[in-house]
Amino acid sequence: MGRSRRTLPEELLLLALDPATGTTAQPQSLDLGLAGAQLVELALAGRIAPDGDRIAVVVPRPTGDPTLDCALELLRRRGAPVRAVHWIGGPRLGLRQTYLSHLERCGMVHAVAGQMCGVLPTTRYQATDTEISREIRARLDSAIRTGVPPDPRTAALAALAHAVGLGKHLYPGNEGRSSRSRLRDLIRHDPMGGLVAHAVMDVQNGAAAQPRRSSAPTAGRQTAPDGGRGAPEPARGVPAQPHRGSMARAVAH
Repeated sequence: MGRSRRTLPEELLLLALDPATGTTAQPQSLDLGLAGAQLVELALAGRIAPDGDRIAVVVPRPTGDPTLDCALELLRRRGAPVRAVHWIGGPRLGLRQTYLSHLERCGMVHAVAGQMCGVLPTTRYQATDTEISREIRARLDSAIRTGVPPDPRTAALAALAHAVGLGKHLYPGNEGRSSRSRLRDLIRHDPMGGLVAHAVMDVQNGAAAQPRRSSAPTAGRQTAPDGGRGAPEPARGVPAQPHRGSMARAVAH
């Protein structure tokens, strides 16, 4: 995978950045969305594929993107396919900061130092090339406005944006209600994006549901057969980034 194309985690993060404040919208759910976006990006690269509500590695060859390759290697080490909801719900310290730092190195955002309550150092991030953010947003707007089925990458981005709650950030107020509804509807245009988006929402709802008992696996929301909530399996092999200087510097989100 070359670096000429922005990855879905990068695009999702750029969508979430508020140009006025330099903070990210929906910070807690955004962390889940970034983990999900990694899965979709690996699927688009042909490295993994959905297996019911699970994720299977089909080609373990590295993509050339270090962060994605870390996730791919950890998935490979799991051996058996892992449920998307368990992968996304596992702990992963610093994934958002990893991508913010990457965007800064690429020159797409600029770090601005500040203070919280006049004491705790913070860092905010301002987009340096607003044309990139406008292009990403325009793809979503076009899919919403025209009703034409978008390409898989845009469909997955829309599904993730809806799953992490960016709809109210992108299309606020009563006037944005129909756009938010159409954003949600775009989830059906990409099976992998839909699987991951539903997993993100299930984790937020605390519903690590059991897979449906059926002969034909589906890549959609899975419900426990007894209607209850299954307990997540231990989050082994989930990408965890080092948490450096948490008391020395806080990232404003």
